[in-house]
Amino acid sequence: MKIKTTKTLCPICNAILEGTITEEGGSIWLERSCPEHGHFRDVYWSDAELWHRFERYDSEGRGVENPNVVNPPGSCPENCGLCSSHKSGTLLANIDLTNRCNLDCDFCFANARACGFIYEPSFDQIVGMMKMLRSQKPVPAPAVQFSGGEPTMRDDLMELIRTAKEVGFPQVQLATNGIKMAQDIGYVEELKAAGLSTVYLHFDGVTKETNSKVKSDEKAVRNCEDVGLGVVLVPTIIKGRNDHETGAIIRYAADHIKAVRGVNFQPIAFTGAASEEDMQRERITIPELLRGIENQTDGVIRKSDFYPVPCVVPFTDLVEAYTGQPQVKFTTHQHCGAATYVFITDKGMVPINRMVDVESFFRSIENMTEKLKKGGQLNKYKSLIEGIREMNESFKKSEQGSAAQFWKLIGKTLVMQNFDALRDFHWNALFIGTMHFMDRYNYDISRVQRCCIHYATPDGKLIPFCTYNSGPVYREKVWSTHRK
Repeated sequence: MKIKTTKTLCPICNAILEGTITEEGGSIWLERSCPEHGHFRDVYWSDAELWHRFERYDSEGRGVENPNVVNPPGSCPENCGLCSSHKSGTLLANIDLTNRCNLDCDFCFANARACGFIYEPSFDQIVGMMKMLRSQKPVPAPAVQFSGGEPTMRDDLMELIRTAKEVGFPQVQLATNGIKMAQDIGYVEELKAAGLSTVYLHFDGVTKETNSKVKSDEKAVRNCEDVGLGVVLVPTIIKGRNDHETGAIIRYAADHIKAVRGVNFQPIAFTGAASEEDMQRERITIPELLRGIENQTDGVIRKSDFYPVPCVVPFTDLVEAYTGQPQVKFTTHQHCGAATYVFITDKGMVPINRMVDVESFFRSIENMTEKLKKGGQLNKYKSLIEGIREMNESFKKSEQGSAAQFWKLIGKTLVMQNFDALRDFHWNALFIGTMHFMDRYNYDISRVQRCCIHYATPDGKLIPFCTYNSGPVYREKVWSTHRK
């Protein structure tokens, strides 16, 4: 059954093609035909019911007011910029500090081992990229992540982190394999002192069979615990290799909640050095991953606990209505990822869904926003009181109606304007998310146009993540153009 149409690519020649998204056998498929290379049919989502639930959260963004490139409609994904056709601002900007690496992973989407040359922007070029990101309108990019290769191989990393804070980034992140952090706790102390917010640690499993550097990873996490530096575990999930350990990874994260803020699962995308021949055998979709988490946590965390990223757009709209200022909008495509929060308590893990009826809570936020838009200080106060009353009803409908911890958070932030409460929430809750980046087999241009994770380049452009690493593969062009 045909659901809708989109633009996609031929997986052989990258020609832009008309694509059809269809439902069959309980799964969602992407179909297209290339005049030269024939018909292609690849799985888009393996759970049609979940696909339709996520589809309800479709929320198109407003793009940016100062795009780097002006393109005619229909030219995506050629001549990326960000261009005038892009529909989302930058939530997270990646900056590749180097393509050098001290590992040799066979599934590296960056294909860092195979270049044969060095890509390493100068300090001044990187500062220029950061300033460009902070000049984005209507809202500057709020977060930058230094990536690679292995960014800890840069001698000037600490100064780059300090500069990122100086130019105004509230969040400065580091994507790393953690080897250097495991070897030297003093290095971890330097990272925190420089202003690093979060370590994104490549962490593929809890056993030697799934993670050859598990001892190093555990040491890196312990060092972060001792220093007080937050960590997000980032496992690349490959069917048949480590998908049986998703529950164990979450339990490890919960056991180390002192430092670990979240787990961000990344189902393998067949780009870079990943083997194309293994695609059919190793592909895992978001629904399969969530089903595995439910099974491996004995139903403590359920597939139904997860929501698509744009579900938080009502919160952004509420803050805009309350403050009158434009805010960062999480308008990533609804099928790019899924996430939930799990509170770590003395009784174990408690998903946020057990504390609040999420659907009712979202409706109360939307109602409050509409009332605030009417303006006036008295109306603002009245709208807050009525909105809080509605939110209280959503707690009564939840599985654990007391929800004292969550209600305390909402009360402090909305009524008392005590935003330090959000810090308590961040430290006592575990984020569990997944982002399935695309490859040439499941490439959907509508997802590209909504991408909120962008790579900054030395020539002053921003490239959506999936276009940087798959399809046209801008990474190779950027690295080659600016090679040393």
